[in-house]
Formats: sequence, structure tokens, C-alpha cells
Amino acid sequence: MFKSLQDMQHAFALTRVCLIAVTALSLCVSVTSVVCAYRFADKQRQKIYVLDGDQSLLMALSQDVNQNRMAEAKAHVKRFHECFFTVSPDKEAIEHTMSQALALADNSAFDQYQRLKEDGFFDRIIASGITCEVRIDSMAVDDSRYPYQVCCFGKTSIVRSSNITYRYLETTCELVNCTRSDNNPHGFLIEKWQIVDNHDIKVIER
Repeated sequence: MFKSLQDMQHAFALTRVCLIAVTALSLCVSVTSVVCAYRFADKQRQKIYVLDGDQSLLMALSQDVNQNRMAEAKAHVKRFHECFFTVSPDKEAIEHTMSQALALADNSAFDQYQRLKEDGFFDRIIASGITCEVRIDSMAVDDSRYPYQVCCFGKTSIVRSSNITYRYLETTCELVNCTRSDNNPHGFLIEKWQIVDNHDIKVIER
């Protein structure tokens, strides 16, 4: 009988050791799973998707946000200029493209838009059936200090029924980080935007 009691005590001790081991193992697995899930989620937040020029999904190519930040900065500034300087002789189209441009910049762009509007620029565009376009040739972004300093160079064209006027374009601005949105997918805001030079280059008769 004494031997049976010893066997029972030994069995209980063995069971207790097994339970402790299983509990410890389960705890380790749980903690490891939580840590791995947190690290995975953190890595996913540091990735973006590459978009083409029309803002449609081109491919699910993940890249580190910091590595791609300057490319996004250039795309943001280019997109702003394309929206601001691409003007067609249609009031609704003008308002639509201008609203897209103004969503990417601060009041410095809005003030420029207001000056053009008060000078009757858009009314003349509509009345004369003029089309304006822009081509960005190059861009310099200084990322050594924040806000980022940007110089943009390109050409604008004013297409009339009688001729096409080409103008040199040079602008400067500062870029600050902001929250990404559908209207601002790059997460930048243009500040202190100004047109440095926009002189005529040549006029071609049609």
C-alpha cells in the first residue's frame, strides 16, 4: 500500500510538471506570436504602393517610404504644376483642375489663382477658346534641410487658333509633410509657392 501511495505521488508530480511545461510553452508561443504580429504590422505601415501618372494602381510594388520620399516629392510638385497650368476653355474643367491643384498647396497657390481670376485670365481663356499646357523639364529638391526646398523648371504653352506661345517656367516652393488622403496621396503640402520666371520664348504661327 505504501508503494501504491508513492506511485500516486510520483504520478501527480509528473502530471504537475507536464502541466507547468505545457503552460510555459503556450505562454512562450503566445508572446512570440504577438511580437511577430506587431513587427509585421509595423513593416507594412512602412510600405507604399507605386501609382502611375493617372493615379491608377500600376503594380503592388512595395518600397520603404523613406527611400522613396524624394521621388514622391517630385511627383507631388509635378502633379501640382500640371493641374495648375493645364487650362481648357471650359469653366467646370478649370474649377476641377484648380481644386485638385489647391488641395496640394497652401494659400500661396490660392492667392495666385485669385489674382489670375480677378485679372480676367480665365474669362479670356473661355471666351477665346484658348488651351494652356505645361511640361516639366527638371526639378531640384534639397532634402538636406526641412522644409524641403524645391526649384521647378519647365515650359508652358498657350494654344490659340492663330498661334502657339511658348513660355519658360521657373517656380520655387517649400515642401512639408502632411497626412495622406485621396486628394493628396503623396502626403506633402506645398508652401511659399511663387513663379520666379514665366517669360515668352517663341511664338509659332498656325
